[in-house]
Amino acid sequence: MALDDARLDRAAGVLLGTAAGDALGAGYEFSYPAPDVTIDMIGGGPFQWAPGEWTDDTSMALAIALAADKGPGINLDDVAAGFVQWWDSDPPDVGNQTRRVLSARPKSAREMQLQAMSLEGLTGGNGSLMRTAPVALAYLADADECVRMAGAIGALTHHDRQAIEACKIWSYAIQHAVLHGTFDGVRRYVAASDSAAYWTPLLDQAESGAPRDFSKNGWVVHALQTAWWAITNTDQSGPEHLPRALELCVRAGGDTDTTAAIAGGLLGARWGGHAVPKHWRDLLHGYPGLNGDDLVALALRIATDNPAP
Repeated sequence: MALDDARLDRAAGVLLGTAAGDALGAGYEFSYPAPDVTIDMIGGGPFQWAPGEWTDDTSMALAIALAADKGPGINLDDVAAGFVQWWDSDPPDVGNQTRRVLSARPKSAREMQLQAMSLEGLTGGNGSLMRTAPVALAYLADADECVRMAGAIGALTHHDRQAIEACKIWSYAIQHAVLHGTFDGVRRYVAASDSAAYWTPLLDQAESGAPRDFSKNGWVVHALQTAWWAITNTDQSGPEHLPRALELCVRAGGDTDTTAAIAGGLLGARWGGHAVPKHWRDLLHGYPGLNGDDLVALALRIATDNPAP
């Protein structure tokens, strides 16, 4: 399946959608916007982001994308090194679980994974799911390898079964959306997986429920449900679905930058980079000194170096 113009646009949408959701939600993080509050890329929030500036969600996703840019595929040690390099930049916002891993400055992927495995307590945060989108771009030709690597990259910092499964579901769905232009990959993957009995009712709840039903969206399961709720409860008849669903994600409240980044990766894979409003794209910027146009170029390089058969 060749990467025609439509598929290339959808590949570009993977990184653009992730960053757009992230930067949109950044100004509302840990809040619950009232119905009369306008949602826009205003910046601010608890970490005083500039308008259009992405957070740790996209910065960590870019560590994966930059490793994939070396291709073919993704080298886990390159990802681990990219995470540590980002950590060394003294980012203003780092998830608690990620902090506990990266503060040890692991020297390899294996050391990083062992550090993650050593953590006690709650280890199912949303920090691996928020960054998983670029994995799909590196494995457009191989869905099985996409799923395997999504789990392996997630486990670098989040050695948790549900977090690993969530990364596999979402990365497969993004790969499927780039190639086929549908959201079918979420249900398709879950139905064929060993964890169908666990995830199917959760997807049902997301589609028919409300954010209060999955309000702890710092947890990976509720984060995925929030993203899927916003996607499935917004009119899907055209590319306006992308900004409207991202707005709905932010209105759900809580970890708004992360749930919108998660949703944005899949929305962009379905609708393409052209669906990201121009005034958003023009504002996008962040670590490591990239902007919206750079994200498009990076995504296209990865996708064309790893084309589908």
